[in-house]
Amino acid sequence: MSNMRVEYPLGKLSQEEAKARLTALGEYLKNKHNIAVTWSGDEATVKGKYLVVTIDGSLRFEGGKAVFDGKDPGILWRGKARDYLTNKLSTYLDPTRTLGDLPRG
Repeated sequence: MSNMRVEYPLGKLSQEEAKARLTALGEYLKNKHNIAVTWSGDEATVKGKYLVVTIDGSLRFEGGKAVFDGKDPGILWRGKARDYLTNKLSTYLDPTRTLGDLPRG
């Protein structure tokens, strides 16, 4: 199985604040796409399906970044999957947005 990795810098957010925001993202993914995001400590397991793409990976913090490591959806979907994840991380880890402003689904 080949992997797809997406990294996004936390910037000025503390890891605790970033985790609260990524927990909100998990609620959004669960409510909107039935993708389960389950936290254990500071690492989350991400499992589900978006359109025809199976999502199976982990989300964790590493060196001041949020890092998603997951199954590569293949050449046809890789770009779309990477763009989608990067877009969601940029929205949820944007320090100009308050936690309460973030969509939950």
